[in-house]
Amino acid sequence: MLLFETVREMGHEQVLFCHGKNPDIKAIIAIHNTSLGPAMGATRLFPYINEEAALKDALRLSRGMTYKAACANIPAGGGKAVIIANPENKTDEMLRAYGRFVDSLNGRFITGQDVNITPQDVRTISKETKYVVGVSEKSGGPAPITSLGVFLGIKAAVEFRWQSKRLDGMKVAVQGLGNVGKNLCRHLHEHDIKLFVSDVDPAKTEEVKRLFGATVVEPDEIYSLDVDIFAPCALGGIINSHTIPLLQAPIIAGAANNQLGNEQIHSQMLAEKDILYSPDYVINAGGLINVYNEMIGYDEEKAFKQVHNIYDTLLAIFDIAKQQGIHTNDAAKRLAEDRIMNSQRSHSKAIAA
Repeated sequence: MLLFETVREMGHEQVLFCHGKNPDIKAIIAIHNTSLGPAMGATRLFPYINEEAALKDALRLSRGMTYKAACANIPAGGGKAVIIANPENKTDEMLRAYGRFVDSLNGRFITGQDVNITPQDVRTISKETKYVVGVSEKSGGPAPITSLGVFLGIKAAVEFRWQSKRLDGMKVAVQGLGNVGKNLCRHLHEHDIKLFVSDVDPAKTEEVKRLFGATVVEPDEIYSLDVDIFAPCALGGIINSHTIPLLQAPIIAGAANNQLGNEQIHSQMLAEKDILYSPDYVINAGGLINVYNEMIGYDEEKAFKQVHNIYDTLLAIFDIAKQQGIHTNDAAKRLAEDRIMNSQRSHSKAIAA
């Protein structure tokens, strides 16, 4: 990977490599764009196979946050951080050292909880910086509102694909039963949808089977099921050259970040199979909406109104893609970039005035 060329091509403003010996810490903070406001993005702790993989994850996720905020009409930019470590090696000293790195940015980057970072970890980080959200979850956490957004996105995709608002009787395959996946299953079950689920943790699949009557399948089987909708709710990169030929679902709509292994190649492959893809950073924006509203003073009515806009935004993206003959992923980017450019023009005019 050519570092500066990659950063330039992806449009990042700043990438910080944070390193310390006492305690030992390796972290990357990627700030993609702050045109709409300070960069917001959670922190992920993960034992990456190498530093290049960690950087790639941070760059892609931070860019996705920029587009996510713009599509959700949230006045925030995009950022992301990754800490390269095994979860069992996580210590309070490491987290506090990371908090000091965040604090050194003086509010350009505001972070929160992601993979292998717990609410208690967030509170530990907050001992060193005020630029962290989720210290006290006034809303009960992001999972319920994120899963609601994904459910609304599924409704939008069904309406666009089949000109129908009815979901009952449909079949949905949900991959990954963390807090968001489990909550999504609840929404789907309440609308008489037949569920097929997989997870690497048997306890999670058994719970969803008991609660919602789901059919449990092996992780490798989830892709090839004859279902109406495939909802990826685990880690990213699972829509790729190996899995796309297996897919039978006409719609992909799930909560996972960075679902496409390669955006251009795999968007094209989905289009060739006539599969309607709901861009992940649009459909899963509920988490960002949730933490943003916690940061400014939680108003449940306002937050849920913003989440319901995901439905209309996805319909607009599907329509742009159809009218312009482009992939839905590209249509979402165009919508986000137009909103960023319009904001920049308005800011320039205000300064000139």
